[in-house]
Parts: sequence; C-alpha cells; structure tokens
Amino acid sequence: MYEKIAPPTTGSRITFVDGKPIVPDDPIIPFIRGDGIGVDIWPAAQKVIDAAVKAAYDDERKINWFKIYVGDEACEKYGTYQYLPEDSLTAIREYGIAIKGPLTTPIGGGVRSLNVALRQIFDLYACVRPCRYYTGTPSPHLHPEKLDVIIYRENTEDIYLGIEWQQGSEIADKLIHYLNTELIPATPEHGKKRIRLDSGIGIKPISKTGSQRLVRRAIEHALRLPKHKQMVTLVHKGNIMKYTEGAFRDWGYELATTEFREVCVTERESWILSNKEKNPDLSIEENARAIDPGFDAMTTEKRAEIIEEVKTVLDSIWDTHGNRQWKDKVMVNDRIADSIFQQIQTRPDEYSILATMNLNGDYLSDAAAAIVGGLGMGPGANIGDNCAIFEATHGTAPKHAGLDRINPGSLILSGVMMLEYMGWQEAADLIKKGIGGAIANRQVTYDLARLMIPAVDPPLKCSEFAQAIIDHFND
Repeated sequence: MYEKIAPPTTGSRITFVDGKPIVPDDPIIPFIRGDGIGVDIWPAAQKVIDAAVKAAYDDERKINWFKIYVGDEACEKYGTYQYLPEDSLTAIREYGIAIKGPLTTPIGGGVRSLNVALRQIFDLYACVRPCRYYTGTPSPHLHPEKLDVIIYRENTEDIYLGIEWQQGSEIADKLIHYLNTELIPATPEHGKKRIRLDSGIGIKPISKTGSQRLVRRAIEHALRLPKHKQMVTLVHKGNIMKYTEGAFRDWGYELATTEFREVCVTERESWILSNKEKNPDLSIEENARAIDPGFDAMTTEKRAEIIEEVKTVLDSIWDTHGNRQWKDKVMVNDRIADSIFQQIQTRPDEYSILATMNLNGDYLSDAAAAIVGGLGMGPGANIGDNCAIFEATHGTAPKHAGLDRINPGSLILSGVMMLEYMGWQEAADLIKKGIGGAIANRQVTYDLARLMIPAVDPPLKCSEFAQAIIDHFND
C-alpha cells in the first residue's frame, strides 16, 4: 500500500458513519510535522496531547502516531517537487483524521498551495476556526474576553478554487472578448459595463450545494452550544455580489427554514413574532411597517411582498415558534462582511457562529484571532464528511526554525479541536485548563511575553511552554 512509509504495528482505524467519526480507544492518527517552525512546534504539541490523554484516561486510551510527509520534508524523502506524495494521501484517506504543522508554498509549479490542495482533494469543505480569549493574553482590545466565536469558512469554492488566467494570455483575451461582445451586452442589467482589455480574469463560483452543506454544519454545531450561544450569522457581501454572495445568504436561510424548521428562527421572523406577542391586535400591515421602517416609501409591489412575508410567518410558525417559543430556537441572521469586521470589535458578545465563504472567512478568521492574541493562539480544522485535518493556522516562519522559541499554541489548540472531534473531551479540557493556567501565570513564549505589562523576561522556550501547559493541567 505504501512506498516509503509504514503505519504503526499497533492501533486501529477511525471509521465514519453518516459523517461522524467512530473512534476506537487506540486510534492511528497520521501527523505531518510541517515546514520551518514545524520542527519546533510539532514535538511540543505532540507532548502536550499525549500527556493530556494519559492524564485523562491513564492506559485506557492512547493515540498511535503515524508520521507522513508533505511539504519540504516530503521532497527530501521522495524527490524534488514531490511535495504531496501519494503515500501521504493514502494514509489520510485510510485513517480519516490527520494533524499538521504549517506548510510551505511550493516552488516550481504543480500545486499552488498545499493547504488548499489537501482541502480540495479530501473535500474538506468546512474550515472551522474558534476564536476565544485566555485570561492574561496580551491584546490591544479593552475587552477581548467578550469575543468567543467560531468561524465556519467554506473551503472548496470561491476564488480559492484557483480558476484564473493571466493578463495577456490567449484564454484571458478570448474570455474578455466573449464577455464584452456576447454575454454582457445580452444582460440588460449590466448596461454599458465592459471589462478592460488588459485585465487578468478569475472565476468566483458559489454553489447551492457548497453553501448549504457548510451552513448545515454550522447549525448542527450551534445546536450543541448552550442556549445563549445558539446563533448562526451568515456573513456575505450580497449587497454587491447578488448572485454569488447574495445567493449564499439566501441558500443559508432556505436551509434553516426547511431542513431545520423546528429548531431555527430567522431574525426577521423573530421580529414579526415578537411584534405580535407585544400587541396581539396588531394588523399584518402594521407588523410589516414595524419590521421595515421605510415601508411607506417603498413601491406597491415591495410593500405587498413584505405584507405577504408577515402573513406567511404568522400562518406557518406561530403555533411552533410564537408566544416566545422562538427564544429557545437557533437564531439565524445575516450581516454584510465589512460590517462584521467592525462589529466583532465593537459588539463581539452579540455573535457566536459566523458562517461565510472562502475569501471572507480567510480575512475574518485572522482578524478575530488578532483580538484574542494573534495567530499563535489560533487553531483550525478542515472537516468533511469522511475526513478531517487539524492544523496550525500560521505560516512556516523559516528564520525561526530550530530555535525553540515559537509559540506552539495554535497547533496545540488544534490538537484540542481534534480531541473534541474524537469525543475525547476530558483530555481536551485538560489542555485548555493548562493553557489558561500557564498564560495567567505569565509563563509564555516571546510573542506574548513582549506584549505583557510588564514584559516577561526571559520568555519561555517553545518546549518549556509545552511543559508549563502540562504542569497546569490540575489547576
């Protein structure tokens, strides 16, 4: 089965049923050390994960690690430009879960991004990025502890699909000519718009399938949260990109109000129901006027549309969602992308799960991580129906490689996500407690140490921070 690697001689496979992992007590889990600082942060993360499993379950459970190769290390073992060998893909496919350090961007063609390639090969459509604050972590924000969100980023579509053509290439020129002379003139709403002849061209595909399976996972996650955190916000720029990002929003609402009808309520539905609860004699038109303050200035057709919306909500879900029953449902709302960037800073406690497309999610997850301590404390997971890969969310920082100074928190917290995904919550909780204890005790690596007041000098090494986390398991 393998050319240059061999799995552990002990351990069992993780299997999947209906998209959920069935985890034995002795799972075999492939790991990719990663490039650059992977040489430092992976041993630290592995040490913490193993210690937590041992502390939580003694000898009843154990991870059997399987070293596989992707990135620069793969080229050393398999040959030049062999960044993504078939051995490693086979191992991930066989064992279902993997964890990895940061990977380099390949030079010399082939795949543009190893991270994107892995997501697309295994159809890992949900990039999950929790952002929460650990007390004592230095932050430029006055109240970073108010931010506790989970970002669900669609992983396989949008401009990250990588379908684009360079300016001046034959295909770009042909496509621009076809669009300018055939398709754009045939679409009246585009008017006299034309694409400049010296443009590069990219395609932004957003599908109903991709959108709804992401939102489905986000809602399922919300249902596992405490009642006060059961909210999913669809983040989009649909006011400008109506047929891609606007469609994402519409398809998200469609899923919530059909497949999850009994357990979800939309924000507008909650307004309609609340208005009726406050004033049972309120007419449908008065209710419509209350939810849309500009109602009287609208066209006759638009007013009729909103009146019909109010009537439909009251007729269809009053019995199941009215009389404040909606307060126990998952709230689904939407926000414009540029607005959410300022709202996670000014009103962070109003949000719980943010579901969005690929590019928005990339920007948003890094911005949220900055509020709670930076990418060094930002974990990530890429999850599909039959596979999951957990990863450090930062880069390879090659100039720091081998110096034992980088913060391993991102990869350690990704290990926490992996343990939670496996159902090993007790071990995951120990690590979270250990990280919180170490930071509160000002036992941190240089990236956090230099920002603390007063600054911590000397800071801990990468390996020392791992040990400090273990030492605080029982705080």
